[in-house]
Amino acid sequence: MDRYTIPSHLDDPELIGFWTLDEFLAMAIPFIWGILSQHVVIGLMVSLLGWWGFRKLKAGKATSWILHMAYWHLPSSFTGLKATPPSHLRVMVG
Repeated sequence: MDRYTIPSHLDDPELIGFWTLDEFLAMAIPFIWGILSQHVVIGLMVSLLGWWGFRKLKAGKATSWILHMAYWHLPSSFTGLKATPPSHLRVMVG
């Protein structure tokens, strides 16, 4: 009998049922919205579409990849990140 066991999946993400946390949220948030707005069928369809789309977007990559793409391709007002001020205003800023 083996005295030591070595886990074979050290870097696997935490799962909620069959889904990772981000996939679960992409599925649960539209479904909860559908329940609260009394459009359960629409919420269910949007949640399934959100889960499928998010899974295709990730496609074997880490979730941080999506955050990096959002940082570079979405406007700063959408991500909530402040842009670097123009060079002629840097003296005024600090």
